[in-house]
Amino acid sequence: MTEHAAIQLLIVDDHPVVREGIKSIVAATNDIAVAGESASGLDAIRLSRQLDYKVMLLDIALSDKNGIEVLKQIKSEKPDVQVLMFSIHKEEQYAIRSLKAGAAGYLNKQCATDELLQAIRQVANGLKYITPQLAQELANNLNQEHEDALHKTLSDREFQTLTMIASGKSVSDIAKDLSLSVKTISEYRSRILLKMKLRHNAELTHYAIKNQLVE
Repeated sequence: MTEHAAIQLLIVDDHPVVREGIKSIVAATNDIAVAGESASGLDAIRLSRQLDYKVMLLDIALSDKNGIEVLKQIKSEKPDVQVLMFSIHKEEQYAIRSLKAGAAGYLNKQCATDELLQAIRQVANGLKYITPQLAQELANNLNQEHEDALHKTLSDREFQTLTMIASGKSVSDIAKDLSLSVKTISEYRSRILLKMKLRHNAELTHYAIKNQLVE
């Protein structure tokens, strides 16, 4: 493949060692090239407007914005760009939300090098990239009509708040991490409890563990 035809990749991850690792992997290929890299959601959106690229490899857990919010913004501005979500989270936590928000695929950061390259090439050709685990989760999702579907009624921000509360973080800690007010996070928590018919954080945490939404 000629150099000008290489798949242009934009890497978005707030860990320098992850970005360097991906760049090393891509450098060993002759059909993928790094168009740019970013450590934050806001910078990724800015770079996306400036660069010509085909695939974005986007981490979900960015320091300034949730990756799904960045995904929605990118797809609204550049619908032809293929966004491959890259995360430490298990498929059942964020994969389906990512696909519904416009992602072309979802990869766990523990994936093998060959799988990463295959995913980039596949989405660059306009196809979805779905792991066997995600395919199973999608199949399960089709017939879930009982209580474990309750968390699917939450907005992306509410779901993120749910997982953070279940991980033991206080409302003030979550507000700080998400750069939001304590009042806003408290409102999210109230809506979560109402939508999911739960009474307090202990029940919320029990639900999250039971449904494998947290480690």
